Amino acid sequence: MNTSFPWLSFFTAIPVIGAIITLLAGRRRNSARWIAVVFGAISLVGVLCLWHGFDASSGALQFEERHVWVPVLNIEYRLAIDGLGLLMLLLSAIVTLLGMGASWKISDRVPLYYALVLLLEACLFGAFTALNFVHWFTFWELSLVPAFFLIKLWGGTRRSTAATQFLVYTMVGSVAMLLTFLALYLGTGQFDFTALAQLAQSGSLMPQTFAALHIQHFTLHGFGMLLFAGAFLGFAVKVPIMPFHTWLPEAYSEAPSGTTALLTGAMSKMGLYGFLRVLLPIFGVQMQSAHTLLLWMAAITIVSSGFAALAQKDLKRIFAYSSINHLAYCLLAIFAVAGAGGLNPANVAQQQAALSGVLFQMFNHGLTAATIFWFIALIESRSDGLRGLRDFGGLRKVAPVFAGLMGIALFSSLGLPGLNGFVGEFLIFRGSFPLAIAATSVAVLGLLLTAMFILNVIQHVFAGPLAPQWSSFPDLSRNERMALAPAIALMFLLGLVPQLILGPLHGTIIAMVQQLKF
Repeated sequence: MNTSFPWLSFFTAIPVIGAIITLLAGRRRNSARWIAVVFGAISLVGVLCLWHGFDASSGALQFEERHVWVPVLNIEYRLAIDGLGLLMLLLSAIVTLLGMGASWKISDRVPLYYALVLLLEACLFGAFTALNFVHWFTFWELSLVPAFFLIKLWGGTRRSTAATQFLVYTMVGSVAMLLTFLALYLGTGQFDFTALAQLAQSGSLMPQTFAALHIQHFTLHGFGMLLFAGAFLGFAVKVPIMPFHTWLPEAYSEAPSGTTALLTGAMSKMGLYGFLRVLLPIFGVQMQSAHTLLLWMAAITIVSSGFAALAQKDLKRIFAYSSINHLAYCLLAIFAVAGAGGLNPANVAQQQAALSGVLFQMFNHGLTAATIFWFIALIESRSDGLRGLRDFGGLRKVAPVFAGLMGIALFSSLGLPGLNGFVGEFLIFRGSFPLAIAATSVAVLGLLLTAMFILNVIQHVFAGPLAPQWSSFPDLSRNERMALAPAIALMFLLGLVPQLILGPLHGTIIAMVQQLKF
């Protein structure tokens, strides 16, 4: 690929153009749907072209675009990606198409709905490619707008409350994060993530900021922990980690299932991306100081969300808590890596395994969770909106293909060997056990709880006697099978050949571990 061409800006603009054209479709619902799908497919093809042109052996940033934006404030328009950014672009493009498929039955204000989905994709692309805080924060905040309206306008009976909770929680975290980076800017004159990371690795970031701000009543260590807490809050709410999670079950259960697929499949990864792109390189010293607390927060999140999922009777709420559970495994590994620091060469192999597992699990969870919520959307459309765990039973007898394909997605979420979910979880535990044996040992209980609530779903929905009212429950149509087939095939492919993802990420993983010089 011609690396002098602004590919990242171009691909970010494609969904925006698609959103405008989709809105122009007016009342033509089918036209709006297909226009959105075409532009979503173009975005996916574009990301695959980036993947083909990406130098997997290098951990450096690639496809860089850098222009002066607001020189007086040292704000640049700077875009670039490494393996982490590229993987998130690919995931966003795939999940957007899955979310569109799960939303196919929406009949109210269809052009507006699909336009908002494309705008959300553009915001995701912008956030995963921007390297200047102001530029990145703009996309971080803009992503709230389409997500809020997708919940507010098309959600369930409690949609207003759910949308407001989602917005308020995220805004509180964003304000705390903004104050943190304003403090860093006043101390260093930098908004650039790379420059701030270099200052942190040299040990001069916090002393320089502390001296410039003339902070009283704080030690240098206390000041650094205060700034870390502000940045941590912004990302912790987005993932989320307990106790900052209470917005998520309501938002996921009240949003239309296609929107829930986008929220869990892509938007939640913005928080994990922030931990890897921002917190680990810039606040590594502070993460190491707080790593015991952070590890136990992650372990408690894994176990308590597993118990919460087991107690739910609504399918969407079950998999809302399941998402918290699965993403907390990633946080466990990140905190274990941070706690080990970068001074002991004996830890390098474990850190590389843990971070490989994190990136792989981020992709796997996005793919699997979005597919599961698509299946839930299909169940709702066939049952006049029912999605209670005990509303069904015996569906395997009348819809064997439906039961089989959804079963594959559920077993992927469970972490069955041979499917994609197993590889990410195995690498996370392989790397985390030697680095944080106590917290990781407790977190293993989450695997058992996951198996329990997944098997509980399969037993109540698909097994047992068939209720008379479901005797005519439709199996998947040919079009539905064809639409779902790529996602199901990818679960098998990545479970059997994980190097398709891990190979291009190898250089990035090595570079991330080498940055751990605190």
